[in-house]
Amino acid sequence: MSCGSRHEKCTLTPYSVPGGKVHSDPGFFLRPIEPRDDAAVAAIIRSVMPEFGAGGAGFAIHDAEVGAMSAAYAQPRSAYFVVEVGGKVVGGGGVAPLQHAEPDICELRKMYFLPEARGLGAGNAMITRCLETACGFGFKRCYLETLTGMDAAQALYRKHGFTPLCSPIGKTGHHGCDRWFIRAL
Repeated sequence: MSCGSRHEKCTLTPYSVPGGKVHSDPGFFLRPIEPRDDAAVAAIIRSVMPEFGAGGAGFAIHDAEVGAMSAAYAQPRSAYFVVEVGGKVVGGGGVAPLQHAEPDICELRKMYFLPEARGLGAGNAMITRCLETACGFGFKRCYLETLTGMDAAQALYRKHGFTPLCSPIGKTGHHGCDRWFIRAL
């Protein structure tokens, strides 16, 4: 994926369908978050993060936006998507400007999936959708933070062109994260 001018259209993935809903063959739907999803997304974040040892201070689980994700991602150059399986929200992920960083850098944020959503291809679809959205917002680079032990996630990030950094950029407040990645858009 390459973004030229700010007004250049990004190529849509084969998952895109009219109306913003995204469908993938394995039986999941990827769509923009709505206020009715806030409680489910907060519960997913609060369930998945401790599973990987990320329940303490310095992790996104404590971010104020967790309880109202639809409002937080209604801000300019921000978007959050949810994954549904059988009508149940089972995961999500989004992009937003990276705080205290250059304006052309976004952050891939709060991408978490319940166990029943893993292995369906939802992570691939989510990253693709988020990166295309970021490109459409005019970002040139995408940054993310993760931690040791989230090996499957790190493999997925690498598959999508993210490369490791030696230290964090921006000021997310997530000092508990010990792995940082970036990629050009």
